[in-house]
Amino acid sequence: MAVVILALIGGLVYLYIDLGEQKQANRDMQELAELDKQEMENEYERFTLQYSEMKTKINNDSIIAQLTQEQMRTQQLLEELKQVKANDAREITRLKKELATVRAVLRDYVMQIDSLNRQNERLQAENTRVKAELSNRETQIAGLSSEKASLSEKVAIAAQLDATNIQMQLINKRGKAAKKVKDCKSVQVNFTITRNVTASNGNRTVYVRITNPGGNALSGGGTFAYENKNLEYTMKKNVEYTGEETSVSVYWNVSQMLEAGSYRVSIFADGHMIGSRTIGFD
Repeated sequence: MAVVILALIGGLVYLYIDLGEQKQANRDMQELAELDKQEMENEYERFTLQYSEMKTKINNDSIIAQLTQEQMRTQQLLEELKQVKANDAREITRLKKELATVRAVLRDYVMQIDSLNRQNERLQAENTRVKAELSNRETQIAGLSSEKASLSEKVAIAAQLDATNIQMQLINKRGKAAKKVKDCKSVQVNFTITRNVTASNGNRTVYVRITNPGGNALSGGGTFAYENKNLEYTMKKNVEYTGEETSVSVYWNVSQMLEAGSYRVSIFADGHMIGSRTIGFD
């Protein structure tokens, strides 16, 4: 009896120990399943965040829409995983397969976006190069335009007429040179337009303006345009200019009281003052 009782006791102890080991093994398996499920959840969340990050790195609306769709699908699978118990082997296996698919799709989008970004960088570099070349061309064109404007200005200056040998004579009533201003009945102005092969040939209207010692113009009955204003002229004459040296004489009949002192004679043509001289009379 004693032996039987001891055998029974031993059997019960063995069963108790074996049951405890099985419970511990089940707890270990449950803990491992929970860890595996948590790791899957973390990976799904990481993929969801990666989709958000990728959408900020690209400007392609079509691809952004695809990424948004895949992100929503990943988020939905994550919610499904959170609702599944760790010991539901069938669902865990299904969601693991889905996770592998999500990982592969994500990897494909990463490669596609990386390729697009590299292409975009090449296009931006090419655009920068083209802009730099265009800027350089524009600078060259601006330089040529400035050079052309400067050359045109020089040509215009070179084409201006030049009046020299300006003389002013007082004429008395007998047509002789008057010795005194009070005896003057008319004024004769002589000058020479110098030779200029650059200037264009043709008719020129030459204006002569004489100012008395007080700075007032001797009236000739008309005005002409000069530097955005109208000046009164004393005499004017149409001259046929051929590019060669041309002598010009103009006359003005005295219509106002003249006084002794310095008179300034200024010659104008083509909107420019082409010569001037100050002459004194007693």
